Amino acid sequence: MEEKRRLVCPLCGGTDFRVEEGKLDSKWGFTAHKVKIVICKNCGYVMMFYKGRTIWDFD
Repeated sequence: MEEKRRLVCPLCGGTDFRVEEGKLDSKWGFTAHKVKIVICKNCGYVMMFYKGRTIWDFD
């Protein structure tokens, strides 16, 4: 039997989230990291999941 995983907020146990895409720059700006940002709709807790590096940094 296959078990499906479901994301649960570690702070409040909520299961309803807003999902956004984002980018974090390194300290010196040589690299940027793509992230998936998941925000709990119940308490506002923010979780970030790594999606890889990028050199395209046009900010």
